[in-house]
Amino acid sequence: MLSLHQLRCFLATYEHGSLTSAAAELGYAQPSVSEQIRALEKSLDVQLFRRVGRGVVPTTIADELRPHAERTLAAADDARRAVASARSFDTGTIRFGMFGTARLYAGAGLVADVLARYPGVRVELIGQNSTDVHEELRRGRLEAAMIAVPAVTSEGMTVTPVAKDELVYISADPERLTAPVTASRLAQATLVMPETTWRAVDSTRIVLRQMLHETGRNPTTRIEVEDVETAVELVGMGLADSVIPRGAADSLLPRLAPHAGSVPLRPRQYDVIAVVHRAEATLSPAAELMIELATARIQQIAEPYRPR
Repeated sequence: MLSLHQLRCFLATYEHGSLTSAAAELGYAQPSVSEQIRALEKSLDVQLFRRVGRGVVPTTIADELRPHAERTLAAADDARRAVASARSFDTGTIRFGMFGTARLYAGAGLVADVLARYPGVRVELIGQNSTDVHEELRRGRLEAAMIAVPAVTSEGMTVTPVAKDELVYISADPERLTAPVTASRLAQATLVMPETTWRAVDSTRIVLRQMLHETGRNPTTRIEVEDVETAVELVGMGLADSVIPRGAADSLLPRLAPHAGSVPLRPRQYDVIAVVHRAEATLSPAAELMIELATARIQQIAEPYRPR
C-alpha cells in the first residue's frame, strides 16, 4: 500500500538525484530509503528511477508522479496543521513566508502584531527572495506567504494582490535627483543592485527590464550584492546608484545613507505585493491570521492595491 513515508523518500530522491543525498536530507540510512523506493515501485508496478553512475535519474513515470506526490504530502501537512492549530493556537508555532525586502520594513511589526494577540505563540518568518518563498509554498512547507509579483507564476496558486510598492532611484549625487529618472537615463546609470542570487527572477529587476525594453538595453550593474542594506550603504558612499522599493528607501536611507535621496522613475514603476497560497489548500486559522495582519501591516507602508 502506498504511504506518505514512501512519497517523502521518492520526492527527496527525485530532487537530489541520489539515494545517499535523499537519506541525508531525511535523516535516514541509505538502505532504508532504497527499501521505500522499491516498495513504492512494487506497489505501483512501475520503475521510478534508473541508476546512472553513483546517482539515479527519474523515469518519465516519476515525472508524472512528482506533482501528485507533492500535493498529497501538502494535503497531509495541511491536515496536521489544522488539527494542531485548532488544538493549541496559543502555544503553537505560526509560520509565514515573507520576501526579504517586505520583511525588512514590515516583518518586526508583523511579529509584534501576532504576539500582541497571542503572547504564547512561536513565530517563524521564512524566506529571502519571493522566488525562494514561492518554492517553499509549492513544496508544501508553507501554508501562505507575502511575495512580490511577477517574480512567481500563478500556476496552482491563489494570488491576491494587496499593495503596490513604488520603485525609486536612489543616489548620493543631488544632481541626479533633480527630476524623475527615465528609461534612457537608467540605461546609462552606474548601479548597485541587491538580490544577486535571484537576479534572473527578482521582481524589481523584471520590472526594470520591462521598462528598458524600449531602449533595447538591460539594466547594467557595476556592483552586485545580496542584501538591500549593503546596496544602500554603497549608494551612501557614492560608489553607485540603485533602484529599490520606496518602503526600503524610507526605512534605510536615514540610517545607512543619510546624505542620499530618492526620485521616482518615469513612468512610475511598482512592485506588486501579493498574498499567495496553494489553490487547493484549506487554510488554518493561524494562516488566516497571518494573512490578515500582514496585509494590514504592508498597507500602512505601501499603497493599497486597487485593480484597474
